[in-house]
Amino acid sequence: MGLSPPAYNGCVNAALSPTILPPTIRELPDELISQIAAGEVVERPASVVRELLDNALDAGARQITLRLLAGGVRAIVVEDDGLGMAREQLPMALKRHATSKIASLTDLESVSTMGFRGEALAAINSIADCTVLSRAAGQASAWMLHGQTGELSQAARAQGTTVEVKELFFATPARRKFLKTDATELAHCLESVRRHALARPDVGFAVWHEGKLLEQWRAGSVEQRIGDVLGEDFIAQAIAVNYQGASGVSVQGYAGIPDAARSRADQQFAYVNGRYVRDKVLSHAARSAYEDVLHGGRQPVYVLFMQIDPARVDVNVHPTKIEVRFRDSREVHQALRHAVGNALAVPRSGAGVALELELASGATAQAQPAGLESGLFSDRKTPSGQSNIAQAAINFRAYDNPDQIGNRVSDVSVLWGQAASASIHPESASGFAATSTGSTQDQDTPNWPLGKALAQLQGIYILAENAQGLVIVDMHAAHERIVYERLKTQIDSARISAQPLLIPATFAATPTEVATAEASVDVLQRLGLEITPFSPKTLAVRAVPGTLAQGDPVELARSVLAELGQHDASTVIERAQHEILSTMACHGAVRANRSLTLPEMNALLRQMEATERSDQCNHGRPTWRQVSLKELDTLFLRGR
Repeated sequence: MGLSPPAYNGCVNAALSPTILPPTIRELPDELISQIAAGEVVERPASVVRELLDNALDAGARQITLRLLAGGVRAIVVEDDGLGMAREQLPMALKRHATSKIASLTDLESVSTMGFRGEALAAINSIADCTVLSRAAGQASAWMLHGQTGELSQAARAQGTTVEVKELFFATPARRKFLKTDATELAHCLESVRRHALARPDVGFAVWHEGKLLEQWRAGSVEQRIGDVLGEDFIAQAIAVNYQGASGVSVQGYAGIPDAARSRADQQFAYVNGRYVRDKVLSHAARSAYEDVLHGGRQPVYVLFMQIDPARVDVNVHPTKIEVRFRDSREVHQALRHAVGNALAVPRSGAGVALELELASGATAQAQPAGLESGLFSDRKTPSGQSNIAQAAINFRAYDNPDQIGNRVSDVSVLWGQAASASIHPESASGFAATSTGSTQDQDTPNWPLGKALAQLQGIYILAENAQGLVIVDMHAAHERIVYERLKTQIDSARISAQPLLIPATFAATPTEVATAEASVDVLQRLGLEITPFSPKTLAVRAVPGTLAQGDPVELARSVLAELGQHDASTVIERAQHEILSTMACHGAVRANRSLTLPEMNALLRQMEATERSDQCNHGRPTWRQVSLKELDTLFLRGR
């Protein structure tokens, strides 16, 4: 017979159990507080390098030298020629929360300096042997402060400051075990210097390791500094970005062409008011600008500098100051997306033609790239006032009567019919054919970037001759992009019309999704969506954009609501629409093994020069390649 468990008696158990006293609350010593702060601020030697470089730049340095031993673990020395610190100010430099950058909450809400918390030097001094040597303007000599003892002594030095950090993590040996090899730590230190060097081309930088000079970048222009840091190939394969938004947000820098994309995201540099940041809003905006010009999972390369009112961005959200929070993230997202997208929209093959037309029309330089606001591509919208390029362009039967399209642009079947019937008409190229036929006699014939068609290879490629040599064009990929861009222009020029659902699609929603749907009714209506609460925990999709009526309304609604929480939800609608148009354009473009006449080939080349993003097809593959005369001479050993 089993024994039954004893009945629970709270009074008896409580009496038998030992007395548990509440923990004692005590005040932590300053040294432990600084070591806790160091755990947040200092992760590795590169963290120390970042903080010391920030201080040097805030001090107005024009030349900064970094010296390292054992990848920064044994020693980190940063020398600058900045303003320096007076003798009486030196002891304050190593105290916690002592800074000259801010003095009030107002200053904190509009920080314009790299550093501002006043805790970096104190944190570093608590886990390493730190020495500060500085001389301010007007002082007879420099003064050296020993961090561990607080002793001040005279020393020799020109104006500026030297901070020496030895034996990192000697006071916290457990943290030192987490460090990697010296080579790995050195690589991280170099990357930290690169980030600062790209943002400040007016400052010279030198990096020494174990007594050997590793890197040296002299002060110069932005283009020169980017070329020195990232290589001349980066500049050669990048497009200048210069954008000024209506709200005061400006974006400058360089965006790599799609062909320069890499397998890793190791050359993506985004700066906000001169500070390198890793921000999801900025990275998402840049990626969306490359959306339909990158092949597969390739990663774009860029160096972008955003200027925004400091009061509209909060830099005090992360211990390492590498993350920021924007007051209006959608505005920032749109500004960066438009800046990069506008720069990529101008085809490299037609850059010369675009510039020629802009100069001929007397257009002034705009912040946005030519071709978007100056009307270079307006021939795709209106049949009147067409340029010479448009007269030689491919003629699409679908656009013979554009008045029939405007009212039904949201109907997928209409757009499909337009794309499917797209074809190349030799009659439309007759004007160019006459010009190209007599090009050898007429010296006024334009030097077209993609040249004059010579022949067709295997029914797939068009061979053309230009001033640089041979141009090879994938005719299907090129025509696919042309059809795609025309369809995008048609659908973008019309309002997104909503298609009511016969039976509303309901789904279980999170509290965040319900709150977003209730707060974004107007935005959703502009996107052609109607999402209303069905119950406290359920949302109902009652209308969707007409072009997406055949898709999954619940999946679309969830995507839009998720994007609304961080970005501009219109990108979801645009992405979904563009996927449909891309498929339509692929089926509607001229197929391989289709025999084209020379006038048809020339018409295709001219339209490529006037079509946005025509350097890549809808799937990110290149549409044309240039083979220079020098490369051809090398193939045949000419000149050897």
